[in-house]
Amino acid sequence: MRATILLIDDDPVDRNALRLLVESWGHHTISLASGGEALQHIAENTVDVVLSDLRMPGMDGLALAEAIAVEHPHVPFLLITGQADVVSAVAALRQGVFDYIIKPPQTDELQATLARAIDYARLHRENAALRAQLGADGRYGERLVGRSPCMLELYDLIERVAPSDSTVLISGETGTGKELVAQAIHYRSPRADHPLVAMNCAATNANLVESELFGHEKGAFTGAVAARRGRFEAADGGTLFLDEIAETDPEFQAKLLRVLQEGVFERVGGTHPIAVNVRVLASTNRDLTEEVKAGRFREDLYYRLRVIPVQVPPLRERGDDILLLAQHFLARYVERYGSTMPQLDEKAMAYLLAAPWPGNVRELQHAIERAVVLVQGDVIGQDDLRMPDAAPPEPDAEVLADFVEHQTREHVLKTLDAHGWHKNRAAAALGIDRATLYRMIRKWGLQSS
Repeated sequence: MRATILLIDDDPVDRNALRLLVESWGHHTISLASGGEALQHIAENTVDVVLSDLRMPGMDGLALAEAIAVEHPHVPFLLITGQADVVSAVAALRQGVFDYIIKPPQTDELQATLARAIDYARLHRENAALRAQLGADGRYGERLVGRSPCMLELYDLIERVAPSDSTVLISGETGTGKELVAQAIHYRSPRADHPLVAMNCAATNANLVESELFGHEKGAFTGAVAARRGRFEAADGGTLFLDEIAETDPEFQAKLLRVLQEGVFERVGGTHPIAVNVRVLASTNRDLTEEVKAGRFREDLYYRLRVIPVQVPPLRERGDDILLLAQHFLARYVERYGSTMPQLDEKAMAYLLAAPWPGNVRELQHAIERAVVLVQGDVIGQDDLRMPDAAPPEPDAEVLADFVEHQTREHVLKTLDAHGWHKNRAAAALGIDRATLYRMIRKWGLQSS
């Protein structure tokens, strides 16, 4: 598994030698000279493992390990230490350091220790992914689906963001699932038992946005025949999600800024301040920095919303997830429409992998729904997925072959585990001979879990 390794050593010769060695194993490295630089980097970027020298001027390895453990407790930290400091390194293990390596590091020992640390990080991220996918522990039907590296990073960020009360700006193209991210943040937060109230600013009449959000008093405007609570009051104690916040005008933005700063507002036509305890999440499919430059969005509100930025990746950056998502939607619509489960043929899978999906996950979802409704028989082909006026994309045979090989590898591994790694029984269950099974085990480096 290719991992991102953060290397810290104040000696440039040792640091460069370590970098070349770790990169020779296929990993990506970031090499820095001090603990301070490491803390700044890890605060802004995702890393899988930290590998640091113990003795460094200023912040030494132990102090760095303690600082990282506070904000990133599940990032394994490896210490490189001289023989004279072994006692300190052993003591560090009891304080959360993952392991230590004696200097100069032996290649085999370092590689094995690093592999264990990477595996630990992978398992934690996959567990976090599963927890994030569960969303509201079953309380909310929609959930995020995907296991690609960029989605694992997103799940990890959701886990870190959710417990706070900070405002979050969720950015991403149309159809990427920004509202699902907002739901996951809310339902993983201490506010999960309180309301999650959403307002689509793009779908709300511009003249009514203020009334929708803040409510109004009786007689505040023509048609206001009774007082009405707004979304802020409805979300008290919980979370307010403002979808497509860029669609609001600067006058409304000034009023929203005041609520975010002071926690109070007045209903339209009212004079009494109303205090609320609401966490605000906002989303946009526009580049708000450009909107600010163009004078269409207030700069102060932009920075107030963007305390924690979350970027949702487009589907074209999630190639590993396309068929997983397709199967997820296939199962959903088969259940909804009461049909039998059709299968995607190879040309259909190639089409799904090669299509550009400008509408992202939402477009893929609609394509699968259309195929389930219209397919004749029990096999979905590419013609069932494609809109009548759409040109067929160029199939990516290499991507499809990689996917098929991955699926085969996983099936073989599960069969071996199910039969306790008894090769004869596993080969019989797979319908292959023992020699073929051995070739697969060697080719893919399969090991008992």
